[in-house]
Amino acid sequence: MGADARAPRCAWLLLLLLLPLPPAAGLEVQHKFASPTATNNFALDGSGARVYLAAVNRLYQLRGPNLTLEVEERVGPREDSPLCHAPQLPQASCEHPRRPTDNYNKLLQPDPEQGVLVVCGSVWQGLCQLRSLDNISEVAVAFPPRGGEPAAVFPSMLNVAANHANASTVGLVLRQPGRGARLLVAATYTGLGSAFFPRNQSLEDHRFENTPEIAIRALDARGDLARLFTFDINPSDDNVFKIKQGAKERHKLSFVRAFLHGGAPRGPYAYLALNSEARAREKESPSHSLLARICLGEPADDAALNGSRGGGEAKKLTESYIQLGLQCGPAGDSYNRLVSVFPASAAPRASAEELLFGVFEKAASAPGGRQAPQPSALCVFRFAEIEEAIRAARNSCFVAADAGLVTVLDSVVQGSGPACEKRNIQLQPEQLDCGAAHLQHPLSILRPLKARPVYTSPGLTSVAVSSVNNYTVVFLGTAGGSLLKINLNYHMKVISRKAITVAYGEPVHPVMQFDPSDSSYLYLMTSHQIARVKVAACYQQTTCTECLAAADAYCGWCTLETRCSLQHECANSDKPNYWISASEGVQQCPSMTILPSEISIDKENQGMIIQIHGNIPNLNGMEMSCDYGNNIYTVAKVPADSWKQIVYCNFLPKKKYPPFPPNQDHVIVQTAVRVNGKNIVWANFTIYDCKRTGNIYQKTACISCLSAKWKCYWCIRKHACVFNASECEDSIQMNNSTDCPQIVPASVAPVSTGVSQDIAFSVKNAAFVKAMPLDCHFGTDKIFEAQWVNASAVLCSNVLLHTSEKRHLFPVNLQLKEKPNRFIDSPQTMTVEIYNCATGSADCSQCLGREDLGHQCIWSESSSSCRLNTESLQMSGICPPPEIRKIEPLSGPLEGGTLITIRGRNLGRRFSDVVNTVKIGNVKCSPLQDRYIVSEEIVCRTGEATEKFSDVVMVNVSREGKSREQYSYVLPVVKFISPTSGPKAGGTKVTITGDNLSVGSELRVLINSTKECRSLSRTDTAIICTMPDVEFTTSVHVCVQFENKSCIGNNSHFKYEKNPSITDINPKRSQISGGRIITVEGNGFLMAQNVSMVVHTIGKEQTNCKVHTDTVITCPSPAASNLTVGSKPAPVDFYINGHLYTDDSPYSFEHSPETIHISKFHLEYFTDPQFFTAKKEKWIKHHPGEPLTLVIHKEPDNLGLESNEYEIKIGLLSCEIQIVSDKVIHCSVNESLSTSERQLPVTIQVGKFNQTIAMLHLGGSETAIIVSIVICSILLLVSVVALFVFCTKSRRAERYWQKTLLQMEEMESQIREEIRKGFAELQTDMTDLTKELNRSQGIPFLEYKHFVTRTFFPKCSSLYEERYILPSQHLTSQMGSQIQETHPLLLGEWKVPENCRPNMEEGIALFSTLLNNKHFLIVFVHALEQQKDFAVRDRCNLASLLTIALHGKLEYYTSIMKDLLVDLIDASASKNPKLMLRRTESVVEKMLTNWMSICMYSCLRETVGEPFFLLLCAIKQQINKGSIDAITGKARYTLNEEWLLRENIEAKPRNLNVSFQGCGMDSLSVRVMDTDTLTQVKEKILEAFCKNIPYSQWPRVEDVDLEWFATSTDSYILRDLDDTSVMEDGRKKLNTLAHYKIPEGASLAMSLTDKKDTTLRRVKDLDTEKYFHLVLPTDELNENKKSHRQSHRKKVLPEIYLTRLLSTKGTLQKFLDDLFKAILSIREERPPVAIKYFFDFLEEQAEKRGISDPDTLHIWKTNSLPLRFWVNILKNPQFVFDIDKTDHIDACLSVIAQAFIDACSISDLQLGKDSPTNKLLYAKEIPEYRKIVQRYYKQINDMPPLSEQEMNAHLAEESRKYRNEFNTNVAMSEIYKYAKRYRNQIVNALDFNSTTRRMQLQHKFEQVIALMEDNIYECCSEA
Repeated sequence: MGADARAPRCAWLLLLLLLPLPPAAGLEVQHKFASPTATNNFALDGSGARVYLAAVNRLYQLRGPNLTLEVEERVGPREDSPLCHAPQLPQASCEHPRRPTDNYNKLLQPDPEQGVLVVCGSVWQGLCQLRSLDNISEVAVAFPPRGGEPAAVFPSMLNVAANHANASTVGLVLRQPGRGARLLVAATYTGLGSAFFPRNQSLEDHRFENTPEIAIRALDARGDLARLFTFDINPSDDNVFKIKQGAKERHKLSFVRAFLHGGAPRGPYAYLALNSEARAREKESPSHSLLARICLGEPADDAALNGSRGGGEAKKLTESYIQLGLQCGPAGDSYNRLVSVFPASAAPRASAEELLFGVFEKAASAPGGRQAPQPSALCVFRFAEIEEAIRAARNSCFVAADAGLVTVLDSVVQGSGPACEKRNIQLQPEQLDCGAAHLQHPLSILRPLKARPVYTSPGLTSVAVSSVNNYTVVFLGTAGGSLLKINLNYHMKVISRKAITVAYGEPVHPVMQFDPSDSSYLYLMTSHQIARVKVAACYQQTTCTECLAAADAYCGWCTLETRCSLQHECANSDKPNYWISASEGVQQCPSMTILPSEISIDKENQGMIIQIHGNIPNLNGMEMSCDYGNNIYTVAKVPADSWKQIVYCNFLPKKKYPPFPPNQDHVIVQTAVRVNGKNIVWANFTIYDCKRTGNIYQKTACISCLSAKWKCYWCIRKHACVFNASECEDSIQMNNSTDCPQIVPASVAPVSTGVSQDIAFSVKNAAFVKAMPLDCHFGTDKIFEAQWVNASAVLCSNVLLHTSEKRHLFPVNLQLKEKPNRFIDSPQTMTVEIYNCATGSADCSQCLGREDLGHQCIWSESSSSCRLNTESLQMSGICPPPEIRKIEPLSGPLEGGTLITIRGRNLGRRFSDVVNTVKIGNVKCSPLQDRYIVSEEIVCRTGEATEKFSDVVMVNVSREGKSREQYSYVLPVVKFISPTSGPKAGGTKVTITGDNLSVGSELRVLINSTKECRSLSRTDTAIICTMPDVEFTTSVHVCVQFENKSCIGNNSHFKYEKNPSITDINPKRSQISGGRIITVEGNGFLMAQNVSMVVHTIGKEQTNCKVHTDTVITCPSPAASNLTVGSKPAPVDFYINGHLYTDDSPYSFEHSPETIHISKFHLEYFTDPQFFTAKKEKWIKHHPGEPLTLVIHKEPDNLGLESNEYEIKIGLLSCEIQIVSDKVIHCSVNESLSTSERQLPVTIQVGKFNQTIAMLHLGGSETAIIVSIVICSILLLVSVVALFVFCTKSRRAERYWQKTLLQMEEMESQIREEIRKGFAELQTDMTDLTKELNRSQGIPFLEYKHFVTRTFFPKCSSLYEERYILPSQHLTSQMGSQIQETHPLLLGEWKVPENCRPNMEEGIALFSTLLNNKHFLIVFVHALEQQKDFAVRDRCNLASLLTIALHGKLEYYTSIMKDLLVDLIDASASKNPKLMLRRTESVVEKMLTNWMSICMYSCLRETVGEPFFLLLCAIKQQINKGSIDAITGKARYTLNEEWLLRENIEAKPRNLNVSFQGCGMDSLSVRVMDTDTLTQVKEKILEAFCKNIPYSQWPRVEDVDLEWFATSTDSYILRDLDDTSVMEDGRKKLNTLAHYKIPEGASLAMSLTDKKDTTLRRVKDLDTEKYFHLVLPTDELNENKKSHRQSHRKKVLPEIYLTRLLSTKGTLQKFLDDLFKAILSIREERPPVAIKYFFDFLEEQAEKRGISDPDTLHIWKTNSLPLRFWVNILKNPQFVFDIDKTDHIDACLSVIAQAFIDACSISDLQLGKDSPTNKLLYAKEIPEYRKIVQRYYKQINDMPPLSEQEMNAHLAEESRKYRNEFNTNVAMSEIYKYAKRYRNQIVNALDFNSTTRRMQLQHKFEQVIALMEDNIYECCSEA
């Protein structure tokens, strides 16, 4: 069978596997117990009477075997922090906040001898408890001990298990004679440096380095509790296995299982199965599996190990530790990760062998959760080989050193250190096994132990093994929740396989255990359940053959109980032959033989002998009988001396013989041997009757009698069959059937109907019957007289037979006269054919063709009939020409091969007549003999034609006949195929388009000439078929084959693409009624022609989906059935193009019974939503014509419905939904509800759920009409009067209004046109700019260190950059240089003379330690803030210095900031909480500003930076498009009223060709304005040339000269002021391009100059009394420029000026919107975790203080982020970018910042005619911006809460990214200056605080002062 045939079968198989497996699986789930939380571990007590189950936050005590709950104990969540020691450690305090933490069980080990259960959880650093085995809710032993002498408790006693949910822990309770109980624990390292440890960057974190990977701990609960959980040997760290801190990255150990095995006579060994995990981001570091062994020591060592005197020397754990690799599969393609192990004995071949079974998988290469089960395998290792490898390794290390075999693990702290070295010593057997103290240890064997996979299957997760009845039975758990059972023979070959689903979709835990009290039961655990599974369901086989053929090691045949059972379920199974195992073979099944096996009914029988075969116990002495059925029993006996199982039975009484079946000469009787009331073995015997044999077989009575299986005799005279020969009277009897008289078969010529004829027969062996009179018998009533001609011949005379059929066969027999039903034997029925010429011959050819059958018929042309040729005339051989009535098909391909069916008359008398007689034109058509019907139908195969033609079909049978229709030879053409691609899973319906595609009789569509396209249908122009599946993505050739000839395809190709991939479905919930639209996300959906969704176990029907785009499909959820409360989410599957969707797996599924499809998606069903009206009324009154708004209330549900999922209707009219919340829906109807019906139903629909919640009653229409008429009449009268008065008064204003309206329309038109043109120009420029940014170095972001210092120290950023930023390589430019600013406090780097350095460095280090103490730092800050002369500037400076100093420990800095904020909140809450954080007046407020700057830098750079930079560029471009006054800075285009140029100065653009040797370009065309000064022109030229270079590297305007080449010989240096400058009103006007009359396209050259023009200061600094540019200054403009920015003067501007503001605003609007959206949006890949964390902190503080006002919280959030950070950034782009911020840009940014502030405010803007233009400008946009702000706050609020660990990890990452960027020593020394200044106040504050006093921090502070002040003045003076 081909692959295409297998594909649908596999698909159906996968579908069937989704259902629970039937009981025939050979396994049976007996009992289950489900846990609401995820399970972790389970354990059994010694007898199996109790089962202990540990789950997340739960412990369960269950009673076995029914798994009924006895005790449930909650053990979580617990208040915990991974950065805190367990609270049971009295001497350890923790400053980190503890939060409710889930408790994952890590270790569950019972110790029945002490009656305790060791329970270790993940909380409290892996603390263990000893609970009572009888009642787990009771703590059996309190630890740490309480009362009495306080015991010393150390962290090593408490930190036992791994403290992380995903870190492994395994353990064993160790018991040896003479020793106390001990606990072996192996746990994955989760301390500092591991991936599990929160990155806190604190010195205190090193306390978590001490937990060892492996340790043996004391567990004597009845002894000294002070030693409980301590390491067994002193010193304490000797009996542990701990990897050095620096090597932990290379040795990430994940433990699988710990177990005891072997080791006699020195006691058992402890084995640890583990994996050394792959290192992150290293492809060459794969995982590998290890097996480690530890010697536990002999009983003689007990005293030493317990610390008492005497006894031998104890061994350290590491002395005997040795590990070796386990390799499952060939190198390079091995299964490299161990999943589960189980030690067991194999089925004995000669003797039992100890083996280790392991499940291995191929570790997933991609991080994250696995989507599909991994390839996995079962491998088997021999313990003998393991022990041999260990001895060889130790011998190699110390006796015959072999570097390639073994190495010393130098990464272990307790190891001996040196490598292996050869010594002249002879190792004792004990040393070879367990090492010694003087030998190197621990060891690692370098060559892994290899094994070939015994069994492979994807998704294996656990293994358990049992050796039963010469078989090894392996139980394998799977990731899909199934349990497999495979039977292996002693060659480790699989001989049978069974499977059962235990918990669908839930992975089986790696550890499974057999029931200690009954090994025929297996306990296993899945992710949420524990189950007790019977290892065999033997009862499913009902016969011994079925039972033993199943090859189930557990099942055998219980002989005396006649059932398939487990051995212990069969009574006396330990005795021989009572129970037959499968290994003995089917041939040992009990059977029996009855002697005699055939008995005549005429014979009297007394008894029978029964011989029993097979395995059956000795039956002597047992109660026995023979059972004949129908409650008929006879006595049975066994001979006492019978060595074989022989039974004697009395025979069945004759009167109780069963009746014979009709037409049967015998009856079969089943007999069973009955032992102790149970039939154990069966057999049949036969009772026969010879007389019935003769009577039943009348036509062969003699032959049947003598050939019967039993002995019968034939009496010739009596013509009877008898049992006894003595019954024959004539003593003549026959013994051989060949001697019977019988008719000799012979053929008789056909006879025409109605014609009398004599017929002769031959008879042999007639010597004894020739005297008997006979009749010829031709059927029921056709009897004629027979005459003996001689001893061997009989003649039937005058036989006259009739038939109306074409021919009829009459049987012929010789009957004894006067003895009915007695015949001469006729072994082969002889027949006579009677024919009728008039029947069945419709034409001449049919009539004459009967000659071949021997029929004498002749055709009469006159009567057109066929009749008997009575005169024996010579028949004419000529018939009329053939008449062809129909041919099909009517066309075929040129290559021929088409089967044409020709129907008609006279188409030949026989097949030989038509051979080579059929033609189409000159082309032969070859008839097929098997399909030829005489005269009526010819089927022929067409020959090949050389060209296209059409012609009739000719048949030439003596004469020629032609068809009326023509047959056409045509050329089929294939044009193209559609679609041309589809998924490799197949199922794509393709349409092949072409011409003449319906021709011919047979057609196939071939894929690569091998596979066929299925479900084919066709027309003349198209073929539609379904593509098969393929294994790999590929392009295939598709062709069409006609009549199995050549394939045509016109190079048609179909490309098999990757199967569509489904990544997610949303929502994941549905109402019971279904119909909810589920959005399916993924890719490749456009290849899907049909998609359907099915919800297993719950969904009623499969629903059809709709493909929208390549990435989106929508499916309505099906309605649910069988839904129970608390149902789990149901698995969801999709069918794409008819195929079940599965993830593509990199391996093939070979074992279909185990390959269980696991649904990737789930849908959870909830009850339908319930709705009701506001007052739950059922009737709602409404007056027609009035607006209708409905308020519908909704019961709370878990569906999370969106507004577009509701549909509300009133009657047939939709009600438009306005508002949707969790509880209320508002909808309104805008149309009239006028209708003939008085009542309309109000229905609400969600999916398929439809609920009528009320009836709308339309009433009161007549009254409303009357009232309306009266009111309208009164209003009309009043309106007429008012209109008359109004018209009279308004005539005067009419003309003015018309004029004003005209002006406004003209103005509006101008504004629109100006905005449109400006926006178009700006968009073009900005598009070019964006392209330039992409091509060049991009946006000129400042480095992080410069951003920080400019933000922290905005007044002196350059100096602080120099001081606090560590030296680095700076890019320099020959053209640019930065101005170095100075600061009065810091004068360069912290340069300390060598004689001062030691003391000062020590003092700074001690001061740094103090600052890292939270108590000191908080008291320090509060003490400084209480000083009146500690100004706001000092506070901000201190905050920034602290931020620099603590930048490497942002977690600590955050905790300090939070504590200070709590104090600030407490102070504000008592006053006006809304004022908090409004200003920056305290240290903590500046710290918050800095913290926000650090946390938001990534967002600023990655998300906001680009739109912000583009806005700045757009502002600059727009300003430059108009005139700008160089002295006043005012411009034609601006956003700020104060900077608006109030003159309409015409400016014309000029495009200049400028050459400049700099910035990477030689020449450019630069656009300037003719009103630009020369300085402005230089600035625009520099900007054009240097736009790809940071501004700090640009040349200055003063450093360049601009030269104009007026002619080829004349050139001029252009300056703002020169001798040509003109004077107006006593002021000199700056030169412009228009002044120099520089034309369009003029050539200019700019060059660097060494001679700086010092005669001219910066233009904007010129005295306005002496100089001007565009406009003469007015009195208003003489005010100080600063007042321009801060002024709030109210002026009435002419409309034209306002339009320029609007024009600029409209042009820049898109860029501003993009910026605000970037600031107020959340990126899914980079959510603002810091903002979420801080906002949650604010909400928590508000809740603690009972502040529930949402406005207060909104204000706090706004003051924290938008106003504190974003406004600062918006106003100061130079903090972020290396750019030039001009005063004019600064003014525009102030307007934008104000709009942003208004958007974040919650108070309504009270705007009027006197409001500032800057506020009015964006008044229209503010409401929309506010919605964006509120949505942003809500999105942050909806984010999942952030744990302290996650935030700390984020902060640690931020610290790590910018490590070593800042000079903290300088910052510390600056902070110290404040400490020194307020030394006494700080000391007093430290002394006053009890905590700091107890910690003596004031003394440490004094030490700092002493160290720093010893010679600080001298040193500083020298410095």
